[in-house]
Amino acid sequence: MVGKITVGYQGWFACTGDGAPINGWWHWSQNMSQPPSLSNTTIKSWPDMREYSRGYPTAYPNLNSGQPATLFSSWDQQTVDTHFRWMRENNCDTAALQRFNPFSPEGPTRDAMAQKVRQAAEANGRKFYIMYDVTGWTSMQSQIKEDWTSKMRAHTASSAYAKQNGKPVVCIWGFGFNDPGRPFAPAPCKEVVEWFKAQGCYVIGGVPTHWRNSTDDSRPGFQDVYHAFHMISPWMVGRIGNVADTDRFFRDVNTPDQADCDAHGIDYQPCVLPGDLQERHRAHGDFMWRQFYNMVRVGAQGIYISMFDEFNEGNQIAKTAETGAQVPSGSGIWALDEDGTSCSSDYYLRLTGDGGRMLKGQIGLTATRPTQPRI
Repeated sequence: MVGKITVGYQGWFACTGDGAPINGWWHWSQNMSQPPSLSNTTIKSWPDMREYSRGYPTAYPNLNSGQPATLFSSWDQQTVDTHFRWMRENNCDTAALQRFNPFSPEGPTRDAMAQKVRQAAEANGRKFYIMYDVTGWTSMQSQIKEDWTSKMRAHTASSAYAKQNGKPVVCIWGFGFNDPGRPFAPAPCKEVVEWFKAQGCYVIGGVPTHWRNSTDDSRPGFQDVYHAFHMISPWMVGRIGNVADTDRFFRDVNTPDQADCDAHGIDYQPCVLPGDLQERHRAHGDFMWRQFYNMVRVGAQGIYISMFDEFNEGNQIAKTAETGAQVPSGSGIWALDEDGTSCSSDYYLRLTGDGGRMLKGQIGLTATRPTQPRI
């Protein structure tokens, strides 16, 4: 984790007919029983489908190029293999597989996704770890331990399972957030963190942006929980949208965050995001590069990319439609050239690779983006 680029990996897309137990258009459609369309969708960006061996027909109009509008399924091993190949080609070291309440109806699908990710990580020389998202998980305190002990811990035997300081890595995202989906009190959260530490794990906390001051998105009373983690990764999606925001956060948030972590012997893993493409935040890579520059100069121990395949929030680095010809007609979905700069579909993967080189000292610290939108 230290000195590494980690990408958040959802792996949560399914299509009717793909064989997944969930048997629906999982995370593509609002009404999962119906194919995604202009009026039944959950996504803000459109993937570049050219490297997937299988695409599933949707109810969207054809692409502006005239080709059918198809989408991939995370259930297909070829999809996961393709994603991890992209990680390998662009030096993304580690993938954090998001794991929501596995005792819900989506549990069997998520169980199988962990195995698919393991297989792809092993085949591509990447690391992976389990990242629990506790949102909406009513019986979290007991069930997260049961899930780890009976299912997920077995994956730590993989040569591809991430370790830090000799310990298998596990992340818990959501403790301390001041919202109805994560209503947990400090005591059970602290107990869970200490339990995972007692299991021999290196425990990362995916924490609120304002964890250090216990304000805004953070509940009060969680300082002991936050300081119990080995590594802290504060959430940033929705908090910044341009270079000026990034610099303000560097001054007011990241710099004192790093100092607090240093004072408590905690590793700091801030988020870097490409920007919401549909909100036109990306500035053809300048927004993301400024974050890399700021997080490296603040002294961060690692960087968390949010996210790899987050087509729902438009914050994906995975290969994305380059031009309007590659998005469905009438959808209003922006492609990577939305600001007039032509970008290759893998541009944000390449940019992430260069950010990782800067983190590792393989290139010097520079505010000037070295990555070209097209090569």
